[in-house]
Amino acid sequence: MEAHLEKDREGGAGTRSQQESDQSRIPKLIKKRVCTTFVEDTLSNGALCQCGGEREKHDSVATGDYFGPATVTQWDSRQHSSEYPTDAFGELEFAGAGRRHSYFLRLSCDTPPHTVYNLMTTIWGLSLPNLVVSVVGGEGHAKIKPWVRDILRKGLVRAAQSTGAWILTGGLREGLSRCVGDAVRDHRAAASAVSQKKVVAIGVAPWGLVHNRQQLVNAQGSFPARYDVQNTTKDTCCLDNSCQAFLLVDNGSVGKRGVETAFQANLEDYISHQRTGIWGTGIIEIPVLCMLISGEPGILERLDASLKKATPWMVLAGSGSAADFITDLVEGDGTACDRVHEKVQKHFPAEAEQEKLVQTALSIYQRRDLITVFNGEQEGPDDFDTVLLKALVRASKRVSSKASEYIEELRLAVAWNRVDIAKAELFNGEIQWQYDDLEESMTDALINNKPQFVRLFCGNGLNIPNYLTNERLETLYRSLSDTSLAYILLQRHLNERKSLVGSLPSVDGGASGVKKSFQMKVKTPTSLMDITLYEVSRLLQDLLDDVCGPFYYQTLGLGNGMGNRRTIKRIKKILQEKCTYRNESCPSPWAALFIWAVLQNRAEMAIFFWEMTKEPVLGALGACKILRELSKLESDTESKLSMKQLAQRFENLANDLFGECYQSNESRSFTLLIRKSNEWAGATCLEMATAADARLFFSHDGVQSLLSQIWWGDMERNTEVWKLILAFFVPPIIYSNLIKFREPEEEVSLSAFYPIRDNDSIEGIDVLSMSDDGVQNEEDLEEEKSLKVNIKDSVQTNSKRPFIVSRWRQFWYAPVTSFLGNVLMYFLFLCLFAYVLLVDFKPPPPDGPSSMEFVLYFWVFTLVCEEIRQTFFGGSLFLSQRIKKYIQDNWNKCDLTAILLFLLALMCRIFPWSFDFGRALMAIDYMVFTLRLIHIFAIHKQLGPKIIILGKMMKDLFFFLFFLGVWLMAYGVAHQALLYAYDPRPTWIFRRVYYRPYLQIFGQIPISEMDADKLEESDCTYNHTEIEAGAEPCLSIYANWLVVILLVIYLLFTNIVLVNLLIAMFSYTFSKVQEHSDIYWKFQRYNLIVEYHSRPCLAPPFIIFSHIHILIKRHIRRIPSGKNQHFVLELKGRKASCLSTWEAVQKEDLLSAQNKKLRESDTVRLQRTSVKVDSILKQMAEIRDHDRRLRVLETQLDFCCSALSWMTEALSQSNVVSTSRPPPLHKDVTPLSPS
Repeated sequence: MEAHLEKDREGGAGTRSQQESDQSRIPKLIKKRVCTTFVEDTLSNGALCQCGGEREKHDSVATGDYFGPATVTQWDSRQHSSEYPTDAFGELEFAGAGRRHSYFLRLSCDTPPHTVYNLMTTIWGLSLPNLVVSVVGGEGHAKIKPWVRDILRKGLVRAAQSTGAWILTGGLREGLSRCVGDAVRDHRAAASAVSQKKVVAIGVAPWGLVHNRQQLVNAQGSFPARYDVQNTTKDTCCLDNSCQAFLLVDNGSVGKRGVETAFQANLEDYISHQRTGIWGTGIIEIPVLCMLISGEPGILERLDASLKKATPWMVLAGSGSAADFITDLVEGDGTACDRVHEKVQKHFPAEAEQEKLVQTALSIYQRRDLITVFNGEQEGPDDFDTVLLKALVRASKRVSSKASEYIEELRLAVAWNRVDIAKAELFNGEIQWQYDDLEESMTDALINNKPQFVRLFCGNGLNIPNYLTNERLETLYRSLSDTSLAYILLQRHLNERKSLVGSLPSVDGGASGVKKSFQMKVKTPTSLMDITLYEVSRLLQDLLDDVCGPFYYQTLGLGNGMGNRRTIKRIKKILQEKCTYRNESCPSPWAALFIWAVLQNRAEMAIFFWEMTKEPVLGALGACKILRELSKLESDTESKLSMKQLAQRFENLANDLFGECYQSNESRSFTLLIRKSNEWAGATCLEMATAADARLFFSHDGVQSLLSQIWWGDMERNTEVWKLILAFFVPPIIYSNLIKFREPEEEVSLSAFYPIRDNDSIEGIDVLSMSDDGVQNEEDLEEEKSLKVNIKDSVQTNSKRPFIVSRWRQFWYAPVTSFLGNVLMYFLFLCLFAYVLLVDFKPPPPDGPSSMEFVLYFWVFTLVCEEIRQTFFGGSLFLSQRIKKYIQDNWNKCDLTAILLFLLALMCRIFPWSFDFGRALMAIDYMVFTLRLIHIFAIHKQLGPKIIILGKMMKDLFFFLFFLGVWLMAYGVAHQALLYAYDPRPTWIFRRVYYRPYLQIFGQIPISEMDADKLEESDCTYNHTEIEAGAEPCLSIYANWLVVILLVIYLLFTNIVLVNLLIAMFSYTFSKVQEHSDIYWKFQRYNLIVEYHSRPCLAPPFIIFSHIHILIKRHIRRIPSGKNQHFVLELKGRKASCLSTWEAVQKEDLLSAQNKKLRESDTVRLQRTSVKVDSILKQMAEIRDHDRRLRVLETQLDFCCSALSWMTEALSQSNVVSTSRPPPLHKDVTPLSPS
């Protein structure tokens, strides 16, 4: 299966070489512009063209006709330049930058914007933006004010990081572009890897202004091109290494500014018509905002053109000439239109074409509602994102007059994933939200993984049971990302269905209301457009194996027992009809959304949906199982690790929640473990935990307590084992007080599994009596009545049984009794087997077999009958699933091997010609039967963990044997080649290459063959013919000394290095497993308890009577087993709702405790302290600002006082004003202390 996944992934996610091959096709799509006609620049004395290039680089010269000089006086890009395939594209490596490569592309100014946008998002792999901010102004070496830098760093970049935005900038290390680059660089230095990906800086610069642009030229593409940042000239500037991509716009000119303006405006306009989210599933188009900082007069034309396309602008007041002019223009009074000329003269006194600026300004003023003025000196960078949101909302209202302001603001907040803005501005209690208002935003939040908004919507009027219909659930699965593992698995099941029934019509044909209900265009991949709940059910069935029944079969109108082909035909018929099931509500909406989130490995969203599910313990274990199965199929290392971590997190949640339940009520927690779930297709917590390998969950005291209760049956748990063994040989002691039993079986079952008399209350209300207030329906009343009748009948039945019979059943029906009986009889079986094999193994017929051997054969026959019962008559699974489940167990494989060897040995011992071979097989088979004892003693508390450690060490031993085999072969072949020049006998080659070097490890070294001084005379020959005839070859003494050296090296490595390596591996494994050995053993103990719980009470060979009894009772009389309720209990109606309510209360208590613990943690305390410190610093900054203003007022007051004093003195010395009283005297006020 993993090989298929790798093949599927190769088609979905390309490697680096594939990306380079994709980029190599860029010249076919993208062109560059080259000036081909020389138009003389009069200022350069004919040396340069008006494009800025030299005369020698042009193919032709613009000349006059026969009647006069040249009539071409102005260079035009469209007329005097031509397009050629681009020769500058690929990846860019900045020398000494030490960061990831950037993408770059030289393109013509007439390139269609959709081509560039698709190239950036598909070939370059840039993340789709939720916002595009184009920073305009501050060209050249204009000086940027310090507070503007703070706005860019703390306002713009932070808003871009929180929303996932593209920042379009000039891309050059000059002026405003350099400030934006520094802000992005500072953000990357302090942000995490995930936050860095959310801010994408794209430089749009003129090709002719790029310094060292020849380093980028390569017709085949550069991967990468090394770019040196050097001192620039007045006509060029270096690229800024903070940008992830560069669009180098070319119109054929060199050293000219403004080349990129028209292309950038067209690109912004195209992006503003694309939708946000995965596959363009967002509810809004990508918002685009132009931000004007400073700027020259020429920027007004760009501003006017963008406003005509309804692109909103934000102007930074006080940042520079053009921005100040727009601020004055927009914030002026009603007569601003009449005073535009004065404003132009005020802000641009040196501009020649003022009439043109006036007309442009009047056009801008007519669309002033698209302009938002941000006063950074007064509002500060913290308010930037809120002002940004308001600006885009204002623009969206102008475009769509029918749109509600609050809905548009909500859509933008969802697109940016700014739940803080939504809570502060929209969900503060002042707005009454309706279901229809939140429906589209909820879909956007689900598809694009915004769990905080999902939580917010669910808490503010969105009803999930009404929201989640079956068609909406299918649409959610169709919106999966093509890079996810669930997408590949669903696609495979869809292809399997189509291959069986042929191509079907589009599933949307039966449900015309899909697009209408969502009111948006969902762009899902074509391969998943036909996805249905059937494919989801098949996927879950593969991941959960036989733990659960099939999901959504009842919704689709399918039967659980239907075969695959029959199910496919039924699905085809349903899809070709009206598909009425799509209009129905999903039966378990929270569980369905929980599974959908888990399949995509969305941790935070899955946790939220888990908190809302009805069966949280089972849900957490189910998620653990799904994630661990997906991690086995996932090839990406990072995704595999995250899946394993999330699976462990869910296992911890299940363990903690069950701990809360166990502390609250022991009997109900037992019922919780064995309750049959409707949401999870009939699974139980114990079954799911076993399938998920949830060892931590099994190690919980509550789980072990239930297992111990089942293990001991009705006997006391502290009963000594010797008493049970004594009862096997002296049965009457069962009726004595030597073996103590608990309360009667019916009372235990009622208190443990039917806790209807438990009076635990929840918030003062009896949980189990909530239906006594007249709210019971007829089904509950009928079920309660039947339950009471069954209990009454059960009590009467048990009371009618004599004490002798009931006590006999209590003893022999306990799993521990069955286990001890099987152990004793198995030891007896091994003794019988050994006796027959060693003493009473008669020759073939007619002399044998003996009577004891016939007893052995019958004993093995009863063992075979038990294995057949376990395989073919256990559970409600299909036959193939039962066989698969049986073979998956390693000890069942051991049993199967032992039985097959015994049958083969039995057939061989019957015939004289194969008698010895059959006896040898019997001996080997005895070893296999004896090793089976290891599994039996796994129940022991001390031996069980050691058996687990032994199994782990066997894996280490295989690695040791691999290294040992390498050295054995290396030394053995060299040893044989050096001592024997020619010996073609295969048996002796094998003995000398493998067998003899292996014995030398243990000290058996033949010195007489290796040491030339101790060679013994023997009858040998060097003749090849005689050797081939069977003569003994003579030893070669030529390189005898080399054999001794090789022996020393061989023994040094094997006896010291490899043996010590094996010891170290064993020590590491022992210490590693010993720490968790108790957890491993408790998990393994469950499987053994289940096995002996399902076994008949009698042990082989007497088990044959139990098999006959079971055959008559279960398959002829159809009487169900009473043991099933010990591990599977089906609750309905009142009991099920009461248990779910109690479990939900325990879950709320657990979440409250976890939240309280989180609030008291050091990390949260530091965060709160940091917020408080930031608030204090902000207040201190405001205080300093007020202090500065007061100082200015004091200075002005001093000036006014001085002026008034001067006026008073002047008037007092003149006769202009006559007074009847003297002037007032100045009263001195004692200044306050500095403190």
